[in-house]
Amino acid sequence: MMETSWFTQSDGQAVFLRKWIDPHTKPRAVLQLAHGMAEHSGRYKELATYLAANGIIVYANDHRGHGQTGERMGIMGFFAEANGFERAVSDLYEISEKIKQDHPNLPFFILGHSMGSFLVRRLIQHQPHICNGVILSGTSASKGLIGKLGLMLAKFEIRRLGARAESPLMNQLSFGQYQKGLPTSESWLSRDQQAVNAYFNDPHCGFISTTQFYYDLLYGLDKIHQRAEMTKVNRSVPILLISGSADPVGSFSKGVDKVRKSYLSHGVVSVDLHLYQDGRHEMFFETNRQQVFENLLTWLNEKI
Repeated sequence: MMETSWFTQSDGQAVFLRKWIDPHTKPRAVLQLAHGMAEHSGRYKELATYLAANGIIVYANDHRGHGQTGERMGIMGFFAEANGFERAVSDLYEISEKIKQDHPNLPFFILGHSMGSFLVRRLIQHQPHICNGVILSGTSASKGLIGKLGLMLAKFEIRRLGARAESPLMNQLSFGQYQKGLPTSESWLSRDQQAVNAYFNDPHCGFISTTQFYYDLLYGLDKIHQRAEMTKVNRSVPILLISGSADPVGSFSKGVDKVRKSYLSHGVVSVDLHLYQDGRHEMFFETNRQQVFENLLTWLNEKI
C-alpha cells in the first residue's frame, strides 16, 4: 500500500513524500530512498512494493525541482538559488529524522540512485551515524579535471543564460556520450525497452535541468570525493554498491570499483559490490531486476 503526503522542510519548502508499507507484513526495517536526476520517487513502486512485502517499509521523496515537488515549485531541474546540493542533502536528513521518530525501534537504511547516491554520500559525511547501512546504485567516481572544467562551464552558463534557465549545452555534455551506439537517447538506462519507453513517456522524466542545477550537481560530485570529507564517513556502517557492467555513469564498472576501493582505503570495514554483467544504469529497471531485488533483500536481511 502506498501513502502520500507533503513534508515541510525547515526553510518552508514543501516536499512530496511517498511511503510504501504492507499492512499484512510485520515491519522489520525501514529504508529511505533518494531517486536520481530528472526522474521521481514514483518510478520505484515495483522495488518498494517488493521490499514492503518482505517487511521493509520504504519512504521516498521527490527532490526539489523534481516530480510533484518541482511542480509545486513551478520549476523543474532546480534545487535552490544558492547551495542547492547541500539543501537537497538537508532535505533527506530532515525527512530521515521524521522517519525515525515514526519508527524508533526499526533498523534504518538509506538507498540512493545515481544523483541520489551523490546526495546520500554527502549525507553520511555530514551525519556519519544516521543509519545502519547504505546502498548506492549507479554511482560514479570523481571526474577530476573534467569535473572542475564542468564547474567553470556551469558558472559561464549561469552568467550567460541565468540561474533558472535550461542548459541544453550542459545536458548534451553530460548525457550525449552515453547514447552512442544505442537505439534511443535513453537506452543507456536499461536493456528493457518497455522500461525505457515508460521513462521517455513520463512527463516528470527526462527534462533538461537548469544551469544552477548543473553547477550544484558538479559541486556535490567534487565535494563528496575530497579526502577531508571522505574521512568523516562512519567506518563501521556497511555499504553496498549496485551497478551494471555496461553503465556509463560508473565508467563500465571501473568507476564504481574506484568508489569501492576509496571507501575501503578510508577504513570502511564492509563495502560490497553487486556488479551485474551487461546491466546498464538503472539496475532496478533492468531485464534481471528481480534478481537485483532479491540480492538487495538478502543483503538487508544480513544487516538487520
